[in-house]
Amino acid sequence: MSDPMTRAAFAAYRLAGLVAYPLLRPYVGWRASRGKEDKLRRKERYGVAGQARPQVGPLVWVHAASVGETVAVAPLIRAIAADGLSVVMTTGTTTSAQLVEERLADCVIHQYVPLDVRPAVRRFLNHWQPDLAMVAESEIWPLTIHELAIRRIPQILVNARLSDRSFQRWKAKPRLAEALFENFAQVVAQSDVDAERFRLLGAPAVTMAGNLKADAGPLPAEAAFLDQFDAALGSRPRFAAISTHPGEEEIVAQVHGMLKSRHEGLLTIIVPRHVDRASAIVKMLADKGLTVRRRSLGEMPDAQTDIFLADTMGELGVYLRLTEIAFIGKSITGQGGQNPMEAAMLATGILSGRYVQNFRDTYQRLLKNGGARLVRDADTLAAQVDGLLVDPMQRMAMAGAALRSIDEMRGALGRTLIALDPFLHPLRLSVRLERRGRVAGDP
Repeated sequence: MSDPMTRAAFAAYRLAGLVAYPLLRPYVGWRASRGKEDKLRRKERYGVAGQARPQVGPLVWVHAASVGETVAVAPLIRAIAADGLSVVMTTGTTTSAQLVEERLADCVIHQYVPLDVRPAVRRFLNHWQPDLAMVAESEIWPLTIHELAIRRIPQILVNARLSDRSFQRWKAKPRLAEALFENFAQVVAQSDVDAERFRLLGAPAVTMAGNLKADAGPLPAEAAFLDQFDAALGSRPRFAAISTHPGEEEIVAQVHGMLKSRHEGLLTIIVPRHVDRASAIVKMLADKGLTVRRRSLGEMPDAQTDIFLADTMGELGVYLRLTEIAFIGKSITGQGGQNPMEAAMLATGILSGRYVQNFRDTYQRLLKNGGARLVRDADTLAAQVDGLLVDPMQRMAMAGAALRSIDEMRGALGRTLIALDPFLHPLRLSVRLERRGRVAGDP
């Protein structure tokens, strides 16, 4: 950070963190009271370790902010752990922590990520002493980056991407961007566009490997609930609206109203992106005269149910397995879209608004192959759902195209491991030498 203005900006950021540090405990406590933090593990947010570091051998720190990033890097983490390396994995949400417990508890130590303030970050690094730090997608925490650089711990961005908005923000502050991104020893980008953006912002070593999510398995589904929900649906026509954002539930409700007379027994499944909006969504639907059942209350749809509100976390795999049509939100009233890969992997025909720039490459492939279609509003969404409900051959064609698109995108895991090999190989060698030493020293 040779530039004086950059040094001043970073000093101000660091000072603001120190000033705010005493106020963070009440804030984290408030979040815990709302279920957004783990009450029993709040100290981890201040860098206080909840578990002991493995006594011997190198350790890799992997950070994935939330559920999507966790799903994406899970196969990569298993590949790293299979070489005998210890992994401490941090996430920032309770739902991602639960996912790590379910899928990766046998090969990682989970911790909540420390807040990006000096006391918390230093406490975390002093305890875990990682030999390598890997961050998924686009989490940029200036003080953490600085502390890792001071300790000469290599930092890598994997499955890296930059949205249009994030790129423009960083581009407006080129010196600050370069001062941060130059600390990454390697950036493994999702697409050529992402790779070029990271290069322009000052990352010294960038490769393109593709999206790791294409190599992740399909979303799981709890068998008992899957069977129960399938039985409740019977042969009713249905479609799902997933990862919806404010305004999109109203559009979906309009679509249901337009189609219910044409498709007897139609059930619409709404899976909001943020389940804490459930009560407001229920009120809106009730005001429109629609009958709603809620998953969070343990309810199942009956013959009179118009809308099933899936207001719990971690069960999207059930809903996608039981519908062949899914509208994916944050794409009509929202901006940027949500990842369509999870739906595509489960052979679901995808409908989306036009604002999907955060997943441009994935949608371009899906649209080219016929696995996705774009809509503008309630009328065009209703027309597409109507056409698909009456024509099973269209649904089958879209499902096949979605699966083919995912197959074309696979291979990111292997390419990512190749890019990481210069950093992982010395750690693997250290493990082997240590094992030989222990064997040689046995009586």
